[in-house]
Amino acid sequence: MLKKISKMTVAVAGLLLSLGMIAPSAQALATTGYDTDSAGSLQVVVNKHRQLDPVTYVPSKLVRVQGERLRAEAADAYKQFAQAGKSQGINVVPVSGYRSYSQQASLYDSYVAQYGQATADTISARPGYSEHQTGLAMDIGNASGACALQACFESTPAGKFAATDAWRFGFIIRYPAGYEGTTGYTYEPWHLRYVGKTIASEMHAQGGAPTLEDYFKLEPAPDYLTAAALAG
Repeated sequence: MLKKISKMTVAVAGLLLSLGMIAPSAQALATTGYDTDSAGSLQVVVNKHRQLDPVTYVPSKLVRVQGERLRAEAADAYKQFAQAGKSQGINVVPVSGYRSYSQQASLYDSYVAQYGQATADTISARPGYSEHQTGLAMDIGNASGACALQACFESTPAGKFAATDAWRFGFIIRYPAGYEGTTGYTYEPWHLRYVGKTIASEMHAQGGAPTLEDYFKLEPAPDYLTAAALAG
């Protein structure tokens, strides 16, 4: 069950709001107990229907993790995750963490040029719609480079470890197989998203929600909204 926000949490949220650090949606807070709207929230949901606000959002504090960057909370959890893998002889390496709006724009444009927009939209987010811009997402790989950013990554040591143990450290596989109609993206067993241990544990549990959209009871976002839909 989702926990209700305590009085202390409300007070802290109010302080952050007064400092301009967050701008939570009252509806999101009242409905779920989590802030899924504010760009700076650890539980923000970013998808093809939910653009970051502001669109050029930059996390206030990013920590380096072997050349990549994540928000402090996600970075600490990732280090613990990687160390746990190493203790089992599994070398998990960071491939891509935080990406700015401009970096995402460049990456997305390169995919459009290479594959066309329809395909690009299934493998890369448009700028302003990317989880990487939140500083809470990390693409991972094997030290050997085996199956890098490919579906076969799931059968590699790092891929198997992510599938079975990432939740223990507060991460989920954000774009699971079979849920393209909900997330709008093809299966990405390498894309980890930090949501915190409580949510990750509840999603991992038997009968748990497969995607953040399901967990927070949000509408599926298989495609970007049209201008008419946004206006309406």
